[in-house]
Amino acid sequence: MWTPRHRQVSPRGEHPAGCHLLVVVRREDSVGSVHIIGAFFIEDISLRQVDGPSTRIDLTGVHFSLAAPGPVPVTLEPHLLVLVHCAEGEPGNGALEVVYERDGEQIARNVQPLEVEPGKFNYRLVRAELTFDELGTVTAKCRVDLGPETTVPFTLLPPVAAPAG
Repeated sequence: MWTPRHRQVSPRGEHPAGCHLLVVVRREDSVGSVHIIGAFFIEDISLRQVDGPSTRIDLTGVHFSLAAPGPVPVTLEPHLLVLVHCAEGEPGNGALEVVYERDGEQIARNVQPLEVEPGKFNYRLVRAELTFDELGTVTAKCRVDLGPETTVPFTLLPPVAAPAG
């Protein structure tokens, strides 16, 4: 079972007040050497090197819902980021599968190879064309090599009314 732990990041640090850190502990029942650390719908990602050497992953616009750009039906292509890790001394190969479902019915599927250097992290961006005939939620069920699923919801909200004037 995933064990998320939230804690407030100090406002004295480089993060703004109100920023939260999510720590995810690896599932004990994981299958294979490559496993999912987290999955999020995002607007943008950038990587940067810092002293150590160490890499920082900057995610912008992490979201799990979106106001419809207009009346339904609408088609969207949200970016799903899947962050993976390979344990030290393990082979770093696998297959990432993401199945998008609405009300238990598959509406899209993506499978792609993974290669992760042992002891390191990697990520994949997954984009699916999702058609919404009505407002509601689609879930992205992510897994590596038929292992445990990480489920990420994406909810289409009513359109925002344009300001008068």
